[in-house]
Formats: sequence, C-alpha cells, structure tokens
Amino acid sequence: MVFDAFLLSLIQALSNAPLYVGERLLSGVADLFGGIILLIIGVLIIVFIVAAAIVMLPAILVAVLVWFVTGSFFYAGIAFLVVALISIFAMAGD
Repeated sequence: MVFDAFLLSLIQALSNAPLYVGERLLSGVADLFGGIILLIIGVLIIVFIVAAAIVMLPAILVAVLVWFVTGSFFYAGIAFLVVALISIFAMAGD
C-alpha cells in the first residue's frame, strides 16, 4: 500500500514536469544513422539468438529424453553437454 502511494506521488509529480529539457542533441542525418545502426544491432542479436536456439535444440531434446528415461539430472546434464559440444563442433566444421 505504501509502495502504491509512492508510485502515485511520482506519477503526479512527473505529470506536470516537462519531458523535453534543453536543446535537441541529434537531428536529421544523425537520427537516421543512429536508427539504422540500432536496427542492424537488433537484427544481429535476433540472428545470434536464433542460431543459438538451433544449436541447442537437439541437446535440450536429448537431455529431456534422458531425464525421462533415467530420472537423473546428472545423466541428463552429461547428455546435454555431449550433444551441445557435438552440435557446436558440427556447426564450426561447416
């Protein structure tokens, strides 16, 4: 309850404050280049996350299967590491 009152007081205090203070730092071409650079960085992050998911998916499936069969997290962890290493070495060989 106290936290809600604190947040409400912050919102009320900030609602009257101007959000834009000072001169504009970036304009025109700088905004365009900044947006393009951030777009490229975002696409690269998405590509790396998808690539990591593709490499790790077989290891995750094998680890879950081993865990269901044996009931041991230790054996599932070993299976995960072995299949993940095989996947990484297979991708590095291409």
